[in-house]
Amino acid sequence: MPCFRFSLFSAVRLIALLGLPWMLGGCGQRAESPADLVFINGAEVGSIDPAQVSSQIDGRVVTALFEGLMRYNVQGRAEPGVALDAVPSPDGKTYTFPFRRNARWSNGEPVTAHDFVKSWERFLRPETGADYASIFFCIHNAEAYNTGKIKDFTQVGVLAKDDWTLVVSLNNPVPYFKDLVAFMAFCPIHVPTWEKLGMAYFKPANLVVNGPFRLKEWRLNDRIRLERSPTYWDAAQVGMGSIDVLPIDNPATAVNFFLTGGADLMMDKGLIPNSLADELRTRPFFHHKPFLATWFIRFNANRPPYNDPRVRRALTMVIDRERIVTAVTRLGEVPAFAMTPPGAGDGYQPPRGVTPNLAEARRLLAEAGFPDGRGFPVLDFLSPSKFPSDRGIAVELQSMWRQLGITVALTTEEYKTYLESQQKLEYEVSRSSWVGDYNDPNTFLDMFLSNSGNNRTGWASPAYDALIGQAAAQADPAKRYAILQQAEKMLIEDECVVAPVYHYVGVQFYRGDLLGGVEANLTDEHPLRCMFWKTRPTRLANTGN
Repeated sequence: MPCFRFSLFSAVRLIALLGLPWMLGGCGQRAESPADLVFINGAEVGSIDPAQVSSQIDGRVVTALFEGLMRYNVQGRAEPGVALDAVPSPDGKTYTFPFRRNARWSNGEPVTAHDFVKSWERFLRPETGADYASIFFCIHNAEAYNTGKIKDFTQVGVLAKDDWTLVVSLNNPVPYFKDLVAFMAFCPIHVPTWEKLGMAYFKPANLVVNGPFRLKEWRLNDRIRLERSPTYWDAAQVGMGSIDVLPIDNPATAVNFFLTGGADLMMDKGLIPNSLADELRTRPFFHHKPFLATWFIRFNANRPPYNDPRVRRALTMVIDRERIVTAVTRLGEVPAFAMTPPGAGDGYQPPRGVTPNLAEARRLLAEAGFPDGRGFPVLDFLSPSKFPSDRGIAVELQSMWRQLGITVALTTEEYKTYLESQQKLEYEVSRSSWVGDYNDPNTFLDMFLSNSGNNRTGWASPAYDALIGQAAAQADPAKRYAILQQAEKMLIEDECVVAPVYHYVGVQFYRGDLLGGVEANLTDEHPLRCMFWKTRPTRLANTGN
């Protein structure tokens, strides 16, 4: 595997300084040829099916294998992908996408507008159960089809005018639609192969892709090997011939592996050991920048006593965000009082949110029937086991909620199980996070619509749904933002369905003098196809370890 051009002795010294256990990472461990780039992605990828993925970890691999109408560039902005352009109508309610004639599937077939129609139909079928179905609802009749109100997909506003032209009709103007269709959920699959093989389509031997890489191998809990696709229309500009994606989710192991040359790149913000954050931030390979993401707390509004807004508000009022970002996370995160981070949209101002007030929190809890916490059941706080900072935050929250006389039990689950618990509403209070799918406040607000698969709170508000709908129908940007602000106020102040805690910073470990094509940006998008070696790293001889 690739190894950085600093001596092994230097790496050992740094590992000792940081207090990490010694482990010789990666170099020369496998007999086969090493990949051009070795990338630590965090947890094991859950799925590479665009209709089933829901995490950033999955999305990095999905967008390496599949390409949508648009694609992300190094700066995290949308640019033409399969489509040559995105041409809006004068009223902004119709987009026409002319296709590249040289876009190809890995089996050599052309990528056509019909592939997108069939893929989006599959995505929106009720039986598919896609969490991201609601992200399509700006398209005419997409919601009606997804909810079973109409059965004929030809009534949905997606039309293949011919092989090389896709026309999309919207319910209302969507100013961020060009960015939206670059998102992983809008990537096509080769539907004829999927119809023939079912989910076996996603096995390496069967997978037909249209992106910059194809799937060479997938060893669970070991690696995913990606290889440059010779049929990709822009293959000449893909910097790496092969990439190994490693599912290392233990922070100490990940940092150790990087420092000893076992990996060239690490991007999962959850892989930074909190106790080492101050030291690691001083290192030249450490890169970080704020981006559109929020760490927050979900309340299960279906379970007493969390179905009472007064209880949710009281629990929110005693959260000391400054203490959490300075004592636990320590990467320069910004305390969050709103769901939408700074910079979401052009000029959007989120509501103030709930500010700390212990006396008022105690009054609200007493009003809800729990004076000084008496009679309040043990609060079970759920978090995934993979992120080291989550344990520290949970302990801090436990102490903060104890001020209300509430006993808190801390529960951790393996990441996939934790996600399932949220989806099934099998929790009381849960750690959560959200990375913006596009640069607009709507990406943080429409997930709490009553019919959104990403809601996961049990809270359903027709009034909130109506506000989000009104904002979608509003062409004037200032008026639209005012409506969204009103909706966000309902979410985080009036109802306190969620409690924002901090806004993330994106973190990348890499040697900037060696590796190019990685650039911190607001959307935290780092396309693997853009990465290249400025100077190839030296490699240690095969040690046989």
